[in-house]
Amino acid sequence: MSSGNPHGQPEGKQFRLAKFFAYASFTILALASFPFSVIISQQAKDILTRSYENYALLLGENLNHQVFRNFVLPVSVRYGSIRLRDPQQYELMDKIVKTTIHSFKIDLVNIYDIGKGVIAYSTDPSLVGKPAEETEGYRKAGAGEDFSRLMSTDESFLGLGIDLMGGERKLRTYIPFRREGPFGEDLYVLGVFELIQDLGSEYQSIVKLQYLIFGTSVVIMALIFFALMLIVRKAEKILEDRAREQRELQVQLDQAERLAALGEMLAGVSHEIRNPLGIIRSTAELLGSMPDAAGRKNLSDVIVEESSRLNNIVTEFLDFARPKDPNLQDCELKEIISRNLAFLQPQLEKEGIEVRHNLDGKVLPLRADPNLLYRCFLNLFMNGIQAMKNGGQLKVNVTEEAETYHVVIEDSGEGIDEENLGKIFNPFFSTKDQGSGLGLAIVRSIIESHGGSIRIRSTAGEGTRVAVNLPRG
Repeated sequence: MSSGNPHGQPEGKQFRLAKFFAYASFTILALASFPFSVIISQQAKDILTRSYENYALLLGENLNHQVFRNFVLPVSVRYGSIRLRDPQQYELMDKIVKTTIHSFKIDLVNIYDIGKGVIAYSTDPSLVGKPAEETEGYRKAGAGEDFSRLMSTDESFLGLGIDLMGGERKLRTYIPFRREGPFGEDLYVLGVFELIQDLGSEYQSIVKLQYLIFGTSVVIMALIFFALMLIVRKAEKILEDRAREQRELQVQLDQAERLAALGEMLAGVSHEIRNPLGIIRSTAELLGSMPDAAGRKNLSDVIVEESSRLNNIVTEFLDFARPKDPNLQDCELKEIISRNLAFLQPQLEKEGIEVRHNLDGKVLPLRADPNLLYRCFLNLFMNGIQAMKNGGQLKVNVTEEAETYHVVIEDSGEGIDEENLGKIFNPFFSTKDQGSGLGLAIVRSIIESHGGSIRIRSTAGEGTRVAVNLPRG
């Protein structure tokens, strides 16, 4: 006896590992994309900072050369000393500096007098004369070393390298202002250049790139995750369907095993019953034919009727115990159903039942056993008629799809209770006062022997719908 799940796994757990892998992979990859985007953006920031540092150093060298050659030397010769408080000297210095930095992205230039420790010149006149801040860069430049540092008014989020847009980011570069020799060589330090560059817009672009990388990574991982989950759900659905089919087949197999022994027993019992039945019938017929036997005639009629009913029951037992293999031949489905309806027409009229069908004009060739199918549909029609005790409507609808005929029989009768609906194909189960309970079991056996299927839907008080699928053969 096999279980409903392959490999004995509990239902719904076959893909637990796949689900765990999907969730774990999504979490790990999403978390991994976070430092990945931080690393990429940090490298971009470092490259940006280094490029602006080199840019500032080259500009500082040019400023050193221009200021010394075009200001320090001419002013020293003309005025004997450098006094930037003199408006003419200041104007000359301002012109040289602004001409040098023209078209370059420089926000502010300060020139420090390291002897007095003040700002001797600035592109912002309000800063001239203010004392120099004793920063690390100022001290190193005064000692002859270049120095750059990025100054930010905004701290990274949680210290993880994710910058929040909106703060200022300025690169301060300190460059020693050297006296140049006659051959362009640098000599001692005269002062300090301070160049300030605003990198805010460039950093905002990098931060946006950082968010884009992180967001894109998460979206891609989410799409992969959802695709994997859809595959897992689809696979689970397939396995659930297969498990349900296996359970249904297992139930049918168990039922077949139980009924196999019962069928053998019925075959033997039926043969034993049929012999005395024949004697009873012939004796009753003889009794009825005797003269002057009005009372005996009534009694013999009862014997004949009951023995005939018993014979029919035995015949059903035999048919169920030893189902016939269908004698396949070319036939017409429309003709089989029409013969049933023609045979039942008197009873339909008597019960006040209206028949509606779509058989007119149809040609429904079929390779099947017409006698078995006739008996099959006769049983179904009789069930429908018996369910409509006060008249009603019997519908027969036949459609064709690919190589299969779909026959739907609907009645407006009393219907079947939900608790009985699952038992209707069970042998010997019947909702009628009389009957063997083998009718629908034999019907299903006949249809399945033709490679077809039958399904019944019913609601108490609302009628019954029988759907039969038959391959054309």
